[in-house]
Amino acid sequence: MSTGLLAFLSLLPIIAVGVFLVGLRWPASRAMPISYVLAVVLALFVWKVPGLNVTAATINGVIVAITLLYIIFGAILLLNTLQESGGMKTIRQGFTDISEDRRIQVIIIAWLFGSFIEGSAGFGTPAAVAVPLLVGLGFPAMAAVVAGMVIQSTPVTFGAVGTPVLVGIQTGLSADPSISNNFLQLVTMIGGKASILHMIAGTLIPLFVVSLMTRFFGKNKSFTEGLKVWKFALFAAFAMTIPYVIVANTLGPEFPSMTGGLLGLIIVISAAKKGFLLPSKEETWNFEDESKWDPEWTGKVVLKDIAHKSGSMSMVRAWSPYVLVGLFLVLTRLKFLPFLEWTQSWTIAFENMFDSGITASFQPLHSPGTIFILVSIITFFLHGMNGNGYKRAWAQSGKTALAASTALIFTVPMVQVFLNTGGGAAGYERMPIELANGVAALAGEFWPFFATFIGGIGAFIAGSNTVSNMMFSLFQYDVGSQIGVDPTWIVALQSVGGAAGNMICVHNVVAASAVVGLLGKEGTVIRKTLFPFVYYALFTGSIGYSIVWYSQKGLFNLGSIIALLIVFAAIYIIGTNSRRANMLDVPVSDDSMKNIK
Repeated sequence: MSTGLLAFLSLLPIIAVGVFLVGLRWPASRAMPISYVLAVVLALFVWKVPGLNVTAATINGVIVAITLLYIIFGAILLLNTLQESGGMKTIRQGFTDISEDRRIQVIIIAWLFGSFIEGSAGFGTPAAVAVPLLVGLGFPAMAAVVAGMVIQSTPVTFGAVGTPVLVGIQTGLSADPSISNNFLQLVTMIGGKASILHMIAGTLIPLFVVSLMTRFFGKNKSFTEGLKVWKFALFAAFAMTIPYVIVANTLGPEFPSMTGGLLGLIIVISAAKKGFLLPSKEETWNFEDESKWDPEWTGKVVLKDIAHKSGSMSMVRAWSPYVLVGLFLVLTRLKFLPFLEWTQSWTIAFENMFDSGITASFQPLHSPGTIFILVSIITFFLHGMNGNGYKRAWAQSGKTALAASTALIFTVPMVQVFLNTGGGAAGYERMPIELANGVAALAGEFWPFFATFIGGIGAFIAGSNTVSNMMFSLFQYDVGSQIGVDPTWIVALQSVGGAAGNMICVHNVVAASAVVGLLGKEGTVIRKTLFPFVYYALFTGSIGYSIVWYSQKGLFNLGSIIALLIVFAAIYIIGTNSRRANMLDVPVSDDSMKNIK
């Protein structure tokens, strides 16, 4: 069978997701079973994978889905605990004291706090922490999910204390011992290159977050209202990315996102408290009254305005559960501390199921879900809660997590079948590799433009930058060598694309939506995050093309031209809308935005 046909067949499960979930806006609980069936049929009858292997992959997927549901339950429980204790009301008031402007709040929570949590734990944990926090502050559930997904880009390559680099890239490349005699040094260098690409593209991510929020969830449906805070958005971007790049290129891949997020929080909150670059009170932006929200925006998690039984709670006491979450995540992920080994000592494993080579495992103590539940229990005592309120928190959390199970129980098994199609009687490579082979055959010297998208597709399917890097790093290195460029830059592009792919990853969207009870709207969320993903992948791919071909094609090559066009377009849109907004003092209409474009 030809490379092109194999690539097309490999693409069919993804096409199904695009058509039914994104195009027709079916809920994941209806769309993902179709994608799963397609993957199974292709595995059995085209790749000719043994039926027991497909069964093992499916069981592995179900177990992974259960581990995700465990995390979702823990995150919802912590949110509901804070609602019932009165802690969330105090947190809301604290953010109001910094700024009542929702644009400022979403940058601080989603971009900076989310980056810190990504650096600490990764694997979708930022959505489990930041998204419910935003909903607790009064954001529409869908606005919170979109914000939580878009920021899962820049910090992801160095998420979970550098796992996508140290495990993902290193495991992928080490399959070919001839590449290097020091893989740790090699992947550390690749991580440093990836951080530079991330910094350039990530500069606009906070602005994307606020502009998407005002366009889709604001009264005037205006991008301009988000663009008005461009100075603060860029300030917050650099407050995170500058230390991020420095750490990545000096200390290695473990701490860039964690350090960038934490320092960014300190810098930006300190500046915001002094009013630095904040909009005036007259320009404060907020959502309309909840009674006017589109029903599509709201989830089953209901905002409760419950005060503490004493009537008030200190800010330190209210925030202490989130401080404990961050602290426990860091302590249980650092290799030089004993807690990592202890939390990983208990592993529930089903090894080599049906002699397929597939092993399903779960480490309960190491799961963020356990940390969320533990902190929830601590909060019960710390906030002096009553038993009835805490019982309500558990009961509501269980119902919300259970509602998410229908979508995840098909989404993750589809992923596992797709990934485990190697070794079949047909002799083909795994579906992801055959798909990449087909693209590479067409791309030639233009491969850097496609390298990020391949990484993104890997994350879209697998739900993990780490898995995407494991699948494609060696493939990307080989393609780079074949077209005659520095292959380490191509692997860096893979890593960047894999990070950006988390914005549109189906099971991440399902998980983030489930945390706030927003189920059945996954396709709508992906439609809103697709453009930021394309921007990120295209921009970094263009920069990568310019870098790898600079010595042969000069400075003004196709990559640098496309990158400059993106930069000039951003400057023009920001500048033009700022002038119009200042002159008219009214929101610019969407028709005007179309004319600008």
